[in-house]
Amino acid sequence: MLDPLLRQEKTCPRRQNDDREAFNKIEKANSLGYGLDRQPNADHHARREALAKKAGGLVVLFAPLEGRDAVYAFRQEDNFYYLSGLTEPGEALPISPSLGAKDNSPARAYTEILFLPPHNLRLEKFTGPKLGADNPDAVRITGLDRVEEMGKLPDEVSKLIAAGRPVVYTDVPAEGETSASAEPMSFLHRTNAFLSFQDVKPMLSSLRTSKDAGEAVLIRKAVDVSEAAHFAAMKAVKPNVTEFEISALMQYEWGKRGCERPSYSPIVGSGHNSTILHYSENTYSMKSGDVVVIDAAGEYSVYAADITRTLPVNGHFTPRQREIYDIVLGAQEAAMAAFQSGKSMLFGDAEDSLNKVARDYIKSHGKDLHGQSLDQYFIHGLGHYIGLNVHDPGDYKSPLGPGSAFTIEPGIYIPEENIGVRIEDDYIVDADGKLIKLSAALPSKAADLEKAMGGK
Repeated sequence: MLDPLLRQEKTCPRRQNDDREAFNKIEKANSLGYGLDRQPNADHHARREALAKKAGGLVVLFAPLEGRDAVYAFRQEDNFYYLSGLTEPGEALPISPSLGAKDNSPARAYTEILFLPPHNLRLEKFTGPKLGADNPDAVRITGLDRVEEMGKLPDEVSKLIAAGRPVVYTDVPAEGETSASAEPMSFLHRTNAFLSFQDVKPMLSSLRTSKDAGEAVLIRKAVDVSEAAHFAAMKAVKPNVTEFEISALMQYEWGKRGCERPSYSPIVGSGHNSTILHYSENTYSMKSGDVVVIDAAGEYSVYAADITRTLPVNGHFTPRQREIYDIVLGAQEAAMAAFQSGKSMLFGDAEDSLNKVARDYIKSHGKDLHGQSLDQYFIHGLGHYIGLNVHDPGDYKSPLGPGSAFTIEPGIYIPEENIGVRIEDDYIVDADGKLIKLSAALPSKAADLEKAMGGK
């Protein structure tokens, strides 16, 4: 498989050069010794400044704590990672915009401080050494303007509040949800009677919707290693092979290429299981004559891919399976052809909605066993944003413009016939407004899939 950066060179040399520059910046950042392909500190600093300007007031976020008996490795909260690029638990990050002089208060420059928890040497024997504020290289390593010990946080935050509005933007949990910031911020309630809290997540969602060049490189890497896993699955799918064997093979394939974890629980559903959208048991043996829906992808340096292919278990689609498959593929291609940068949306009933284009295609092609249209079997949305989360936040009512990264995944699921078909690919809109299919190296056409599986 070609290098994803070089794969675009013939169609857009300028975009290829931009991506290569972003890739080189990531490589330089990694020379500091990070385990992940981490973007440069300057990229995260720019995001912090953009958020502070957007909020117009003090923002305070906390990283989650790591459980003492955690079964799985700690994964940083998406928004905290977006702003800091840091992966350790228990950190705190206040940022505040510059303020002009007012009411005898002096002007204040933009402020950002990283607070690190004190060392717990006993715990670090289990989890490994942690970065502390006592490290003389802490500022250089993290890229934050100041790094302090966590005990100083109340006084520093109180100073920042006193110099601005009595509002703190933080991770306010919705009903039934939890927040890493809620409990640590409780000290402010006790010391500032007139202080109010506002949710910062909508602002962060708006910023995260448009990916920068470095993010695009990492998403492409996640897609490429996930493609390699799908190619391996195509060779391994056979009658009597269990679904979990395919799941395990794919996790091995993207793991050995640098993915730290799956983007989501892998779905390998054959026969009737192919009609269950989020089937995750993966325990059945695949049977000749069935199809298998494989919805699985890896997370590379915290960025997610999301790819689905539907394969014939014995290597050849039946005429009916091929008919349904071609309709789903046609719906995806129709949505791709209808895309217009700055106009098209994923959802909605307007003519510019890609969802409407795909649904109209399915409705006008093919029938079920009772002569009814097939659009009733397309029971989910057309796609979603991707990024730090496989279902990245974003405004689905806004047009898709440069930097938007998302999936297009039409599907038809007919339980009566034990046929489920989903085709999902990852896309990004480049700086010129062109829709780029990141997973284009993976076959989509039925005949190409059969060939990739070893058929003729």
